[in-house]
Amino acid sequence: MEQAAPDPERLLQPAPLEPLSHPDAGLESMVGEETKGARDEGPGDGTMTENNFSLKKIEISVSEAEKRTGRNAMNMQETYTAYLIETRSVEHSDGQSVLTDSLWRRYSEFELLRNYLLVYYPHIVVPPLPEKRAEFVWHKLSADNMDPDFVERRRIGLENFLLRVASHPILCRDKIFYLFLTQEGNWKETVNETGFQLKRVADRLYGVYKVHGNYGRVFSEWSAIEKEMGDGLQSAGHHMDVYAASIDDILEDEEHYADQLKEYLFYAEALRAVCRKHELTQYDLETAAQDLAAKKQQCEELATGTVRTFSLKGMTTKLFGQETPEQREARIKMLEEQIKEGEQQLKSKNLEGREFVKNAWADIERFKEQKNHDLKEALISYAVMQISMCKKGIQVWTNAKECFSKM
Repeated sequence: MEQAAPDPERLLQPAPLEPLSHPDAGLESMVGEETKGARDEGPGDGTMTENNFSLKKIEISVSEAEKRTGRNAMNMQETYTAYLIETRSVEHSDGQSVLTDSLWRRYSEFELLRNYLLVYYPHIVVPPLPEKRAEFVWHKLSADNMDPDFVERRRIGLENFLLRVASHPILCRDKIFYLFLTQEGNWKETVNETGFQLKRVADRLYGVYKVHGNYGRVFSEWSAIEKEMGDGLQSAGHHMDVYAASIDDILEDEEHYADQLKEYLFYAEALRAVCRKHELTQYDLETAAQDLAAKKQQCEELATGTVRTFSLKGMTTKLFGQETPEQREARIKMLEEQIKEGEQQLKSKNLEGREFVKNAWADIERFKEQKNHDLKEALISYAVMQISMCKKGIQVWTNAKECFSKM
């Protein structure tokens, strides 16, 4: 009988343990000494400080997007889009206003920041970035990455990314994130960089509205050759034209709600990254346990003189004779030291794994609450929009009925 697939949430259930002083102690080497120094040191002469660095005390916005031309690492000419990040302190210790910090960032720099957060906080569901290239192309929307509509949507997505990070209880305190918002160029020196397709009814909706546009054209042309019915047909055609013209505004609303859903589509990769880190941690733990068990068995065989499993060492002993007592004692002593070290290492990895699961599970629960709230609001707003559209359609055909009645 086929075995049932394990429940991923059950795999992340935390086991009881004593809290550690640093949840990411085993990952310190992954980000380098420079990154650690940047996290421990306070900011320089910027207007923001560690004490007021949180979403409740500063305002973050990506206010502008600008097309630029420069040379890449291969010294080749390239065109890219830069985004203006503005930060302003809302609260200040002396009650005085603070000047707004502003700087320009490329999309690749946002990617670098997110890669850093993924490496240094493997137990956290890191917010996603908006798509780098247009994947879902709508009517009247170009697939060109420099298209103004696409750039504007990506600007909004990048601003949402920064606000998500700033509102996170742990990520908002990271000094690399602070440097990203305040330091023009040298923040990258401290970083050690390590579809599902939404089914939309927009196409069908677009077609329905354009059919009403055809109604309007037919009624208008028909009214030109009818004397008694001309006024009624002309009025009905006008109502149909107005209804058909409203499709552009509706498609913009559709795109807005679709972007909200796509944001959580991109969250899937962040969740997979957390699960992959959990699997690697579990693999390291099991490898350490197997290595410790092998050393204990080897030590027991040397102490008793019995070999339970085939080994190259056992075959060599049979061919060339037994070891001297001094050699055996030396090997036993060395194995005992290795066993003691292995037990400490296994205990450390076990605690690290449990701490990771506890932190990851807590952040996934936080992410679930955020997701439920955001999607609930988006779906309610979408339903309200659909109700408004239906009411508008009923009103159009009611007016058309009155026009027909007067003919």
